Amino acid sequence: MDAHIPLEKIDDYRWRIPRSYKPGMRVPGLIYADEKLLKDIYRDKALEQVANVAFLPGIVNNSLAMPDIHWGYGFPIGGVAATDIEEGGVISPGGVGFDINCGVRLLKTNLEYDDVKDKIKDLIYRLFSDIPSGVGSEGDIKVSPKEEEEILLKGSRWAVEKGFGTDDDLECTEENGAMQGADPQAVSERALKRGRAQSGTLGSGNHFLEVQVIDQLYDRDASDALELNLGQVMVAIHSGSRGLGYQICEDYSRGMIASLAKYGINVPDRQLACAPVSSAEGKAYLSAMKCAANYAWCNRQCLMYLTRKVFEKFFGVSWQKLGMFLIYDVAHNIAKIEKHNVAGKEKELCVHRKGATRAFPPGHPALPEKYKKIGQPVIIPGDMGRNSYLLTGTEKAMQETFGSACHGAGRLKSRTSALRSINPDMLLKELGSKGIIVKASGRNTLAEEAPSAYKDVNDVVDVVHNAGISKRVCRMRPLGVIKG
Repeated sequence: MDAHIPLEKIDDYRWRIPRSYKPGMRVPGLIYADEKLLKDIYRDKALEQVANVAFLPGIVNNSLAMPDIHWGYGFPIGGVAATDIEEGGVISPGGVGFDINCGVRLLKTNLEYDDVKDKIKDLIYRLFSDIPSGVGSEGDIKVSPKEEEEILLKGSRWAVEKGFGTDDDLECTEENGAMQGADPQAVSERALKRGRAQSGTLGSGNHFLEVQVIDQLYDRDASDALELNLGQVMVAIHSGSRGLGYQICEDYSRGMIASLAKYGINVPDRQLACAPVSSAEGKAYLSAMKCAANYAWCNRQCLMYLTRKVFEKFFGVSWQKLGMFLIYDVAHNIAKIEKHNVAGKEKELCVHRKGATRAFPPGHPALPEKYKKIGQPVIIPGDMGRNSYLLTGTEKAMQETFGSACHGAGRLKSRTSALRSINPDMLLKELGSKGIIVKASGRNTLAEEAPSAYKDVNDVVDVVHNAGISKRVCRMRPLGVIKG
């Protein structure tokens, strides 16, 4: 419990951990939450981790925590930190996470609820049958070692070149689906081997594919720009870099412990092992991380291709006629080199977003032309029993959070605790009574991912919206879900 941490209330949605809390903190902690969510946040050691992250060399402004914050490896999940590269700023694998570029992509369709309401069970079963999911799952998209290297360099473009998508998909993907500067030589053979068979697979745990329906609109202008309406059917895909990303994090987290002594870095937790971004160790990790990020974007592109194929077969119409166009794909476990304003000066920063997503404002040069007016789409999925949200980024996010928002509801119970307390059969009945069809690879996954294991995403999004770091566009409720 973190109940002893002295939080200073800034306003109804912002709380500060003062630098005086721990000698060695270089900046304060800044937590986005309301009174209700704070009670949940105090359940674990996440706030202690926010204070620990504030020790990182080169960190600027604040060690940030989004409203979905919970305990993680080194950094809390829902943590954001930016370090000034010129001032010896560091990069930390714990600030990215094990599932590098875990992320979400959201597709719209021109189907209405009435078109699918009597077919949803068959559709979900077909998706579950045709899309590989679960721990260690292997897909039909087989790649050679040479092709895997191409994926690590090209990301989503590799999939598009193979016929698994279009250039429009790339335009609507963060970084156009590939970060420049990836180097397969920085990736261990074990990591490469783990990734080779897993392209186009959903994975396990909180990864999912969900068919949803829009049940509330908040911003008419943004909804019109995105061509979204009440009752419209949507599809969300949540997956990451699978075993490849996990192995890269494991390799570099362990290896960077030696960097602490080498560069005279003092942090209160070895899980915050890091190295200056400009050092050989920092550059090697960044190159390997980019490989995993590109692999993940390619993976989600392949998953979207498989999803479109299922819809085509199921409805007997091409995916284009079904209007299955990508709204956006955002990463939420990543570090990026970005330019931001710090105390009136433009600085090159290494922005860690762990369990946090980019939320760039209208007009930002990184956005596709069609989103320049409304801002970057921000996707915040909930659990399989509640809602998910589409929002847009804001100028306030650029000023306060380095253009970041939260990535989901955030866990309330550990997986072990959920397994002990939740009966999968009862859960399936409860979800079925709400009209939600669920197919999962294992009973344990159902219990681990039960709605009661998560914070209420509606509360989390209220904080993000009311704090002004993202703006609600619409809300979706689940119709059917497949999980690993």
